[in-house]
Amino acid sequence: MTVLAPEEKKRIRPPRPRDYVAWVAAVAIVAGLAYALVSNGNFHWDVVLRYFTAASILDGVGITLMLTAVSMVLGTVLGLVLAVMRMSSQRPISGLARLYITFFRGTPVLVQLVFWFNVAALYPNLSIGGHALDMNALITPLTAAIIGLTLNEAAYMAEIIRGGFAAVPRGQFEAAESLGMGEFTKLRRVIIPQTMPAIIPATGNQVIGMLKETSLVSVLGVADLLQSAQAIYARTYETIPLLIVASLWYLIMTLTLSVPQSMIERRFSRSSRPAIKVKESLL
Repeated sequence: MTVLAPEEKKRIRPPRPRDYVAWVAAVAIVAGLAYALVSNGNFHWDVVLRYFTAASILDGVGITLMLTAVSMVLGTVLGLVLAVMRMSSQRPISGLARLYITFFRGTPVLVQLVFWFNVAALYPNLSIGGHALDMNALITPLTAAIIGLTLNEAAYMAEIIRGGFAAVPRGQFEAAESLGMGEFTKLRRVIIPQTMPAIIPATGNQVIGMLKETSLVSVLGVADLLQSAQAIYARTYETIPLLIVASLWYLIMTLTLSVPQSMIERRFSRSSRPAIKVKESLL
């Protein structure tokens, strides 16, 4: 049986009158909002239900999830490379990483997406290995969306990963070097496992943020969730119900992603401290 330390025990106090007042106020606010949503016929909940599972909406949900997954995976890999470059003792290498991070964090994502969509105006043809590529055919709206989201996300992930590296005690680096570990082995076996508790929460927030940022690709004509809803209400003029449909799907996806994020955070928070102690004893 686990015995809690005195400071870990929750203080039990009897409910006070203001606690009841707070509950009554909260219930009244929620009830008022629910009544306003149900009683106002302009919301057209029947239209919301009709289009909630429409084929084009479901296709848009799939494209939104695909963009989120692909951009996060590629952005994380590129962010790891940038974080390693950023911490390099070679000033030209760290300077290039700093320049990249500063640029992509300092310009709006929407501007970056539009730029990549129109990059063929700068380079109509790109020669690789003697083969000429038609950039107008290569940079489709979907390709431009993936490139723009990935490059932007890499800048933020680089700073998150660099912050995780900074949380690792300097002695861990020195111990790994004293054992003759190469840079890749040191990174894989010593550094990255210890940075996970610091990286996981911020990365989970970035995933949720990326899910919502994908709505920006609708300006490129990518048939994501928002663009699918816009295409319907441009034809039926039922703007509010379709925006509610899109909002509900974004909310469902966000809540769904929050569940594994919380589970992973709890797992690493439980195992991080013992793991670090074991590593220190082994090294």
